[in-house]
Amino acid sequence: MKRIVILGATGSIGRQALDVVSRHPDLFSVAGLSAHRDEAGLLAAAAEHPGAATCLSGADSQAVRHSGPEGLRRLVEDTEADVVLNAAAGAAGLLPSFYALASGKDLALANKETIVMAGRLAMEAATKAGRRILPVDSEHSALFNVIERFGRPSVRGVIITASGGAFRDAPLGSLERMTPKDALAHPTWSMGAKITIDSASMANKGLEVIEAARLFDLQPDMIRVVIHPESRVHSFVRTSDGSLYAQLSRPDMRIPILNALAWPESVAESVADMDPCEIQMHFSKPDPARYPLLDLAFRSLRDGEGASCAYNASNEEAVYAFMDGRIRFTDIHATVAATLARGFPTVLDGLDAVAEVDDAARVVARKFLKEIR
Repeated sequence: MKRIVILGATGSIGRQALDVVSRHPDLFSVAGLSAHRDEAGLLAAAAEHPGAATCLSGADSQAVRHSGPEGLRRLVEDTEADVVLNAAAGAAGLLPSFYALASGKDLALANKETIVMAGRLAMEAATKAGRRILPVDSEHSALFNVIERFGRPSVRGVIITASGGAFRDAPLGSLERMTPKDALAHPTWSMGAKITIDSASMANKGLEVIEAARLFDLQPDMIRVVIHPESRVHSFVRTSDGSLYAQLSRPDMRIPILNALAWPESVAESVADMDPCEIQMHFSKPDPARYPLLDLAFRSLRDGEGASCAYNASNEEAVYAFMDGRIRFTDIHATVAATLARGFPTVLDGLDAVAEVDDAARVVARKFLKEIR
C-alpha cells in the first residue's frame, strides 16, 4: 500500500485526489494533508483519514499538527510516505516539491510552477535523490505515458491540446470587457479559479509548454499547441518514424491523478469508457491575436530560465489583479509583456536565484499594474 501526502488537499486537485484514494483503499492511504488557509476543509478531510498528519501553511492553528511554511516543510520531510502529491497553488508550491524529493519521496506534480520556475533544478534534484517526478496535468500525464513506452530518443516532437477556454468563440473586440465571472465559465474542465482564468488567456497552455520542455528535454520547436474543443485527446507524441500517437480519455482529472499515484502500475478506475463511434473531434491552430500569452510563453522559453520564471510571476500578479477587478482581461497580457521586456538571466543556478527573479518580476509587474489603473 502506498502512503500519500497531499498538499493543497482542499483545492480542486486535492479533493479529486482524496476521491481517488477513497475509491482504492486497498492501494493507497493518506499519510499527510495540507491546506493554505481552509482550516475547516482541512479538518474535514483529516476526519476521513485518522492518523494523517496535518498542516495549515498560511496561518497559525492549534487544531492541526503543523502550521506555517516551516510546518509545511516538516510535514513533507518528516511524514513517512511514498509519494507527495503537490497540488499547492502557484509559486508557493515550489519549495515543497524540493522538500519531497530531498526526503526520498516520489513527486506527483500538479504544481506546474515548480517546473516553470525551476525545472532544470527540479529534474537534477530528482536524479540526485533517485526519485521520479510524475506529472499530474492531463497533458503531461499523457506525454509521460507515451514517452515512457517509446523512450525519449524516439521522440521527434509533441502536440499539446487546449480547449481554448471560456473566450474561444467570443468576438475579439469583446475581450477587454470580459469579467472574472465570464472567464470562469470553462466549457470543459472543472478547475480552480486561477487556472480557469489562465485557460481563458491560454497562459495555462503557455506554462504547460514550458513544463513539457523541461520535463521531457524538448526544444521549443519540438512543441506545438492545437485547439481541441472536445478535450478528448490530451496530447500527441510524434516518433522518429513520423507516426503520431495520441492519448485519449474523458476530461476527468481523476485519471491522471490515479496514473501518477499508482505508477508504475496501471489501475482500473470507474470512469465511463469512451465509444469511438460517439466521438467527434476538431483541431485548429490558436489565433495569436486571441491568445498572445501563448506566443510570449514560447518566447520566454527561448530566452531562458529567468524569463520563464518571470512569465509565471508576472502572470500570477496580473491574474489576481483581474480577479480583484483592478484591471481588464486584456491587461494580463500587457503586464506579462512589459515584465519580460525588462530582461532576466538565462540560467538560474539555484533556488536563491529563482527567488530573486520571482521577486524582481513581481516588482516590475506590480509597478505596471499601478500605472495602468
